[in-house]
Amino acid sequence: MNQPSHRPATGFSYDRATFEQLVDKALAHAKKLGATDAGAEASEGCGLSVSVRKGELENVERNRDKSLGVTVYIGQRRGNASTSDFSEAAIEQTVQAAYDIARFTAEDPVAGLPDAQDIAGASEQPDLDLFHPWTIDSEKATEIALACEAAAFATDKRITNSEGAGVSAQQSHFFSSHTRGFRGGYASSRHSISVAPIAGKGGGMQRDAWYSSMRAAGELARPEDVGRYAAERALSRLKSRKIATRECPVLFESPLAAGLLGAFVQATSGGSLYRRSSFLVDSLGKTIFPDHIDVLEDPHLQRGKGSAPFDEEGVRTSGRKVVDAGRVEGYFLSSYSARKLGMKTTGNAGGSHNLTLTSRLTQPGDDLVAMLRKLGTGLFVIELMGQGVNYVTGDYSRGASGFWVENGEIAYPVQEITIAGNMKDMFLGIDAVGADTYNYGAKTVGSILVNRMKVAGS
Repeated sequence: MNQPSHRPATGFSYDRATFEQLVDKALAHAKKLGATDAGAEASEGCGLSVSVRKGELENVERNRDKSLGVTVYIGQRRGNASTSDFSEAAIEQTVQAAYDIARFTAEDPVAGLPDAQDIAGASEQPDLDLFHPWTIDSEKATEIALACEAAAFATDKRITNSEGAGVSAQQSHFFSSHTRGFRGGYASSRHSISVAPIAGKGGGMQRDAWYSSMRAAGELARPEDVGRYAAERALSRLKSRKIATRECPVLFESPLAAGLLGAFVQATSGGSLYRRSSFLVDSLGKTIFPDHIDVLEDPHLQRGKGSAPFDEEGVRTSGRKVVDAGRVEGYFLSSYSARKLGMKTTGNAGGSHNLTLTSRLTQPGDDLVAMLRKLGTGLFVIELMGQGVNYVTGDYSRGASGFWVENGEIAYPVQEITIAGNMKDMFLGIDAVGADTYNYGAKTVGSILVNRMKVAGS
């Protein structure tokens, strides 16, 4: 269980008990003013970021921020305000501001805190092992960043430049409560190492980047490995060329495949659905993927980047099958969007939690080499540019670069092309998902093979 700590955790200025007092003061003042319901959250974050470039230290940044956010309801009118001043006078002023906004806001018939039966009680808030502070100073962080960049340069003499390397160590904690009986909070951390090397010279230069991001610093990839892999990626893109316009199968590298899963989440999220601004409106119970595709959500994964014992409203989270054999089994709903749709919240206020897209056809040996063989002759994409997804129609068009593949083997790198299709066709056209799984934030997926897309080149 997440037990309240009465000492500040590593690096924090405030402890859990102080946050509880601040939140309780805010709620008490809201009630005193005549609010029918209210919620408040106190939070604090701190961290260190270091960047280097070409063997020299460029930037050291320490960040520390704190906030108290208050939401006040007068019937079905809602007001919100926040402050970074934790004095009693400031808290009262912030509550008053939220109350005044609520007074002059139009009534919204579905506004309000979550229903009591959906709220995560104290016994429904598992400790998910999300807090692993990294006690690192700027000298050590600089050393790691330099080692990462040096490994990139040492990979090959054709690595001629660098956009730099960075190390970041971040941690935060919060406590939240509202008048429907919710009380909860926890600490979390996120650390990363990254580098962006440049290969080649003049007009033929190519860049690529790689990073490692984890809750616990001990689980980060070695800086030398991150640097070397980023360099290999940049080198592989040298002598890129254009290809003629055509239709062909497209294999999305696993970090990009996570973006396709993200598009599904966006299109099946409450806000898009109740505004009817999604190409997947009314898709519940319908088949939108082939029958070998499943999507699972697991909010309680230990150390997961998308793990949470409850959502941003204090609603309990639980594991579920979002897509079963290609059929949509659930949306991503907050209390508000669920009420707008005449449904129940799914505990997704604030987003999805640890999604995994899998295929029932995937074999353990379906690594990238095997996926290229499945692609046969077509395009293997490793970078996408632009925001070319129309969520209303599902139309998809993005700048891309990667490799032209012939008979299952990489033939040559390609650039300055556009790939286009419609997300509905792309989802239904998923022929295979690789075993080369990659975790990108709260999404885990292997490379995805789409059977046909338009590729616009020269």
